[in-house]
Amino acid sequence: MVSFSVNPVIILSSVLSLVSIAIAVFSIIKYKELYHHYDMFMRGRDAETLEDFIYNEKEEIMALQDEDRNNKEAIRLMNRSLRASFQKKGIVHYDAFSGMGGKMSFAMALLDYTNTGFVINCMHSREGCFLYVKEVDAGTTDTPLGTEEKEALERALGYIEE
Repeated sequence: MVSFSVNPVIILSSVLSLVSIAIAVFSIIKYKELYHHYDMFMRGRDAETLEDFIYNEKEEIMALQDEDRNNKEAIRLMNRSLRASFQKKGIVHYDAFSGMGGKMSFAMALLDYTNTGFVINCMHSREGCFLYVKEVDAGTTDTPLGTEEKEALERALGYIEE
């Protein structure tokens, strides 16, 4: 009979060799996948062309940032202009002189964002039309207001619904 004696060093080195071969095969497969992705990225382009592409993208991003800055400044200017424009109004139609009929007279308040503006009172009669303008600052006026003018101002301020 032949007797075999197995050396543990040989078994250990054999197992390590098989593990090394498995790792090598796995690495080769991963390398081929990465190379495929790299090849798809670089296909038809040399390094100089890729550099130009990246440079052009950077230029485009910088142009977009400039445009964004300009748009923000334009929006700020529009907001300032909007605050200065008349945004609130109140109108009251009334019959200034009894017997005229048709409520041809009116009081109208026009206010901006800060409740500054004016009240116009237009009184219509058979003899003519009388127009009065009173300034409003921060929702109040130094000049006494008539009933209709007060109501128009309160409507513009939102105290009374139209």
